[in-house]
Amino acid sequence: MLHQKLLKLKENIKALKKVAVAFSGGVDSTFLLKVCIDELGSDNVLAVTAHSQAITNQEFIEAQTLANLLKARQIIIQLNELDDPFITNNPPERCYYCKKQIFNKFIATAKEQGYNFVLEGSNFSDKDDFRPGMRAIKELGVLSPLKDAGLTKDEIRQLSKEMGLPTWNKPSYACLFSRFPYGEKITPEKLKRVAQAETILRENGFGQFRVRSHSDLARIEVLPEDIDKFFDQPFRNKIVNEFKKIGFTYITLDLSGYRSGSMNEQLKEEDMEAWKN
Repeated sequence: MLHQKLLKLKENIKALKKVAVAFSGGVDSTFLLKVCIDELGSDNVLAVTAHSQAITNQEFIEAQTLANLLKARQIIIQLNELDDPFITNNPPERCYYCKKQIFNKFIATAKEQGYNFVLEGSNFSDKDDFRPGMRAIKELGVLSPLKDAGLTKDEIRQLSKEMGLPTWNKPSYACLFSRFPYGEKITPEKLKRVAQAETILRENGFGQFRVRSHSDLARIEVLPEDIDKFFDQPFRNKIVNEFKKIGFTYITLDLSGYRSGSMNEQLKEEDMEAWKN
């Protein structure tokens, strides 16, 4: 079944002949880029990467390193998302406006370079989540071949491991804008603080986590099996002190643990349904 999905993916990509891939260096886009290069050849594949305010510098560097590893031709697009008040003011549909900005630039770049199709890495596991950005992707005619092939996140990790991709067990990242509750204005200073806080957790041995920023309060989400680490008082004091140094006043641990899209829990069901695809 899994390799039938992979075969379908390869057939769909072959039919496109020449593609540009929205490449972030994450699990999904790395797998997609690899399959595109294998099926079409590196001359017919362009990796387009955003230098965005929504990602850390570490993630941006990793995307360049991975593109080099795959021997992909890569073009970097500079973004200034916070110039757009529809993004800065952080409404529930923020992701729609953000994806519109990003993919309009990706499409323009692809056409300039002679690539008629732009591909992105959403997978079948994303289909039921609240993702307003998917509406923008559909409206712009961007293709989602992993989703169309029915490949889930776990299946993509399994296939990535079989292919020897270093991203097969890479933690899931998300844009830094998702760390803020809807309605709270996003600023460069707040983004920097969240990025610093997550670096602190990464350097202290955590793999999958989020730091959600509620004004001057940091809400830490870690995997359930990692929650016990905070029961050690010296360790807990160390994290608290380091978070306070970067500007947080209050530091809390979310006892529900890490989960993707936890900021969506504040939304009403009818609001989420209106944006589902």
